Amino acid sequence: MFDFIRKHTKVTMALLFLLIVPSFVLVGMNSSGRSEANGGVVAVVDGKDITQPEWDAAHQNEVNRLRASMPTLDIKLLDSPEARYGTLERLVRDRVLAAAAAKGGLVVADQKLQRLYAEDKAIAAFRLPDGKFDRAGFIAQTGMLPEQYEARLRADLATRQVMVGVAGTGFASKAVADVSLNAFFEKREIQVARFNATDYASRVNLSDAQLEQFYKDNQALFQAPEEASVEYVVLDLDSVKKTITVNEQDLKTYYEQNAQQLAGTEERRASHILIEAPASAPAADREKAKEKAQQLLAAVKKEPNSFADLARKNSQDTGSAPAGGDLNFFARNAMVKPFADAVFAMKKGDVSDVVESEFGYHVIKLTDIKAPKQKSYEEMKPGLEAEVKQQLAQKKFAETAETFSNAVYEQSDSLRPIADRLKLEVKTAAKLTRVPAAGATGVLANPKFLNALFSPDAIEKKRNTEALEAGPSVLVSGRITQYTAARTLPLAEIRDRVRAALQLQLGAEMARKEGAEKLAAWKASPATAAMPAAVLISRDQTQKLPTSIVGATLSADASALPVLLGVDLGTQGYAIVKVLKVLARPEQAPALALQEQGQYTEWWTSAESLAYFNVLKERFKADIKVTRPVAAKAGA
Repeated sequence: MFDFIRKHTKVTMALLFLLIVPSFVLVGMNSSGRSEANGGVVAVVDGKDITQPEWDAAHQNEVNRLRASMPTLDIKLLDSPEARYGTLERLVRDRVLAAAAAKGGLVVADQKLQRLYAEDKAIAAFRLPDGKFDRAGFIAQTGMLPEQYEARLRADLATRQVMVGVAGTGFASKAVADVSLNAFFEKREIQVARFNATDYASRVNLSDAQLEQFYKDNQALFQAPEEASVEYVVLDLDSVKKTITVNEQDLKTYYEQNAQQLAGTEERRASHILIEAPASAPAADREKAKEKAQQLLAAVKKEPNSFADLARKNSQDTGSAPAGGDLNFFARNAMVKPFADAVFAMKKGDVSDVVESEFGYHVIKLTDIKAPKQKSYEEMKPGLEAEVKQQLAQKKFAETAETFSNAVYEQSDSLRPIADRLKLEVKTAAKLTRVPAAGATGVLANPKFLNALFSPDAIEKKRNTEALEAGPSVLVSGRITQYTAARTLPLAEIRDRVRAALQLQLGAEMARKEGAEKLAAWKASPATAAMPAAVLISRDQTQKLPTSIVGATLSADASALPVLLGVDLGTQGYAIVKVLKVLARPEQAPALALQEQGQYTEWWTSAESLAYFNVLKERFKADIKVTRPVAAKAGA
């Protein structure tokens, strides 16, 4: 099923668009076109407020969760207005489902909760050897009381029941699925004659009066954005490192205390015989596998030199069995814990007892030990100094971050005091705008920092921005030193730009006029139509043609072919399309047809679920009171 998605990504997106958009149209969206938050309330669900602090906390939790699971994730993606708005939508969704669960009397039985606890491996990790629950460890690891975790889990399970009635019963018949899928995979053979605006623009001669009038009527096209010159200070690990000097004696002490770890990783070479018995296998099968391993162990102890032959004949590790079970050299962390613990407790030439792991049962022979070479202090000094500096810098950064944040707020009219105090550089930049410049890097490419610089308080009062996190271990604060508001550029500066815009507009008009005349002539006398070579197009194979051409082609009446169409391409000009043939969707192999029908059912179920959720939003009067960011609207 997922192969189908990968092969037909455009088809998938287009079909989802057709399925999901109608549900938005029928039910309506409450989240756009709202007024800004008033009095700290950002949304209301079932008469209960969602406040700005709740939204902020939810977004921070989301950020922390994502950064923990994806450490390399660009933090700028999480700080954007669109990402924050997405968090608010999810918060509203959770509240809507919780309200529906409560009003519907949906509860989770204690027996089900206990069964989940018994099956949850994460919970099992907090069971002490005596079977008691490690309450203190749970609190330290999760940051919540067990009672809070249970309440959250119970609420989550209850809300899932709200949607399962729709999501769990989705169905689309083959006939219905074929109607949509056939439309998407249908191809049409067409010829396209283009009348490009750029070809006609070069023929346009303009007077000064025409330029001046066009400039006057379209000043919104010729705006220079607001700009600012700024100064800013960055506190990061690199700047902190510059203030750190490592004492020679401290380095020597560090070397002596960590000599063994600094030497490198010990590696060992072993061979093994594996009798497979996955943890999920029945107990009887695992016991049978263990007995087989014990028999092989006895054979090895009787004839130690027979290990390799026994491994070739009996080991179920297909990678190592042909080599007599040899695994070559490996570090401790390269193997699962029970296996590694056994190997690194053995002496060269030893054979282990039967070792149980998640893969089954092993008989292991340690064949070699590669001890790391101990380097001298002088050899390791450069690396040691860098490592110690890094550690000290991380510690100092944590200590100075609060000082930095407080100082830029308390002395908001200048960055010089905190720069002098922490020995930081006051940097400058000119002609900044709200949008990162092409090629900008570091904090000057951070939308969050730019938004703070262009906030009303920063513009009007030239105050420092708050200390903003621009990346891992990176804080920045800036202030505007000179501000230029958005303005209309003088005609004298952009005369060539105005001329090009007007020529293109008039060129498009000429292209449309000539295209329409040609279309009328060719319809009257089809034999005179001069068209280029034909191409095949479909919704997932557009041949890079404009969407307006593709849409007109695929919606054309195919009952009487060939047919000529005129397509207005706006500022690009005009096109005449001749639809020659319709090629139906090819007959699918039964397995693929079944797979595609299953995928279509999933799409349909998703659309039904979304429509049902929108009904719940109406029922519980879900109302988001902040304006959806423009980029979020465009991507919705």
